[in-house]
Amino acid sequence: MSRQTMTRRKFLEASTVSVAGAAIVPRRWHFSGIGSPVPPPLEEFAYNEVELHSEPHEKQLQHCTSILMGLNEDSLLKPMRQMGGLAPPGEDLGGWYIYDPTYDWHTFDAGFAPAATFGQWVSALSRAYAINGSAEIRTKILRLNRLYAESISDGFYEKNRFPAYCYDKLVCGLIDSHHWAGDPNALAILQRTTDTALRHLPAHAVEQGETWRPGTDESYTWDESYTIPENQFIAYQRGAGERYKEIGTGYLHDSFFGPLASGENTLSTRHAYSHVNSLCSAMQAYLTLGSEKHLRAARNGFDTLNAQSFVTGGWGPDERLRATDSPEVAASLTSSHSSFETPCGSYAHFKLTRYLLRVFRDSRYGDSMERVMYNTVLGAKPLQADGRSFYYSDYNFEGKKVYSNHRWPCCSGTLPQVATDYRINTYLRDQEGVWVNLYIPSTLHWTHQSGEVRLAQKSSYPYDGTIEFELSLSKPANLTVNFRIPAWAEGASISVNGRRWGDPVLPGTFASLRREWKNGDRVEVELPMRMRLEALDFRNPDTVALVRGPLVLFAITSSQQQVTRQQLLNATNPVPGKWQVSTAHGAMTMLPFIAIEDEQYSTYLKVIA
Repeated sequence: MSRQTMTRRKFLEASTVSVAGAAIVPRRWHFSGIGSPVPPPLEEFAYNEVELHSEPHEKQLQHCTSILMGLNEDSLLKPMRQMGGLAPPGEDLGGWYIYDPTYDWHTFDAGFAPAATFGQWVSALSRAYAINGSAEIRTKILRLNRLYAESISDGFYEKNRFPAYCYDKLVCGLIDSHHWAGDPNALAILQRTTDTALRHLPAHAVEQGETWRPGTDESYTWDESYTIPENQFIAYQRGAGERYKEIGTGYLHDSFFGPLASGENTLSTRHAYSHVNSLCSAMQAYLTLGSEKHLRAARNGFDTLNAQSFVTGGWGPDERLRATDSPEVAASLTSSHSSFETPCGSYAHFKLTRYLLRVFRDSRYGDSMERVMYNTVLGAKPLQADGRSFYYSDYNFEGKKVYSNHRWPCCSGTLPQVATDYRINTYLRDQEGVWVNLYIPSTLHWTHQSGEVRLAQKSSYPYDGTIEFELSLSKPANLTVNFRIPAWAEGASISVNGRRWGDPVLPGTFASLRREWKNGDRVEVELPMRMRLEALDFRNPDTVALVRGPLVLFAITSSQQQVTRQQLLNATNPVPGKWQVSTAHGAMTMLPFIAIEDEQYSTYLKVIA
C-alpha cells in the first residue's frame, strides 16, 4: 500500500506490527538468579488504540501540545543555525534554549543548554499526532525536521556542552517522527545526524564529572553519554540499521551496570534522573540483545531506587541518589525544597517501570508507576508559553509548588512526552489478552483473534475504588483480562456480570480472568481504600504521611501541627477531593497533590503518639 493511500490507522497498526517483528528476544529465556522461564515481553498498544476520558490527563496533554504548536520555528532553529554559522532569523526563544557564546556557566541560566529540548518536542508532537491524527501537527513535524536537516553542523556539537544529551534527544525525535508521524525522510536525517554527532562524542560512556574534552570548564563534564543506548536500540528495532545496535552496545556503561547487576548500589551519589534514565538503556539492552546482566542491573536499580523513594514515589533530593539507608533523605525535608525532578524523573520512572512490567509481569511496577503519576507529575504546574516550567516537587515540611527560576529547562522537554505516554502505560497485551495496568477512565480498542474488541473503563478513581469495565466484541472470544490489584488493596474483589469471581483476588498481583467473553459483558473491580500511614524510613518511624488508596494526602499548613496517628487515620471527607483531620488546635485540611495550587503544604507530619 502506498503512503498516499494508507490511512492513519492502518499506518499506525503496521508500524506497531513492524516493531514487534523487529524484536529479537526468543520466546522463552532462562535467567540465572532470576527464576523460572519467562514468557515473551508484554507488548504496548499503539497510541491511537487508547482513548483517555480523564480531565486532568487530557488537559495536560492538550495544553502541552498547544504550547509546542505555538512555538515559532525560526526561534526553535535559531541556536542550531547560529552554532553552525548560518543566518539565524527570528527572535530568541530565551532561557536555557538560546545560544550565547559569552555564557558564564556559573550562572546556570539563559544559554545553559542550547536547543537541548528540540528533539523531545518533536518526539512529543509525533506521539500527539499518533493520538489525534491532526494534519496540522504532522505538517509542523515534517517542516521542523526539514528545517533541522538544513542546520546539521559540526559547530552545533563543538560549541555545545551537552553533545551526547542533545544527540540522544534528536534521535528520539527522529525515530518517533518516522514511526508515529510517517516522516519519509526521518531516517535519512537520522543518518546525517549520527554521522555528524559521532565525530564529537566520547568513544564510550563517560561518567558525569569525568573530563574528556580538554580545555573546557566543569560544565562540560555534565553531559550524559551513558543514556544514549536506549534510543539507539529503539532506532535499530524500528529499521534504522545495524549501526544503531552497535552504537547502543558500545555506549552501555558497564562499569556502572556490572556491579549493579551483582547487587551493589552503584546509584549512590550519582545524578538522579539521568542514571535512572540509564536503567532504561539496560532494559533495552535486554529487549534487543537478550542480556541477562543488564536485566538484573535494571531490576536491582529499581529496587535500590524504591528503597529510598519518598511516599509519593519521587526520588533524588537535590538531583542526587543516596546510599542504602542514608539519613540524607530525611535531612532533605528541612534542608531542601528540590525534592524530585518531576517531569524528567517521572518520564524516566514510567519508562523503566513499563519495561520491567512488560518483562516480569509483576504488579509492583504498576503500583510504583501509579504512585508517581497521581502524586507528582499529574499535579505539575502547567508549562507556560514563555518557558516557565515546573521542575521540582517539594517535600519539605514547608513545601510549595513553584515554577523554575530558569525558562525552558530540561523538564519542559519531558513534560509533553509524559503527557502523551499515559496511554501506553495504561494497558499492555500478550497473545492471550490484555493487561489493565492503570485505572484511568478510558476506552481501549484492538483486534484479537480477527475480532474487534472494545474495553471501556469508567470510574472516579483515584477518589473511589470502584472501577467498572464493559466489553464490546464483534464476536465472542476467549481471552484473558488481567487486572492489577495494588498491594494496598486488602479485601479487593471482582464481579463479572454481577456475580463475584470465584478465584482469590490477591493484593500485589494481577488477577487473571480467562473466559469466553461476549458483547456487553461487564466487570466490576472493587479496591477498598482505607487510610494508612507510611513512615519516611525505619530511622524516622514518627515522620509519617497519610495515604488513601494510591493518593498521598498533603497537610495544608503553614507550620508543623501536633497530631496523633489516630487523628490522621480518622480523617473525614466532608467535601469530594478534600479531607479534614481534627487536631487539638482545630481542623487541618488534607489535599492530594493534584488539588494543591499555591498553598503551603507538608508531605510528612511528625506524630506525637
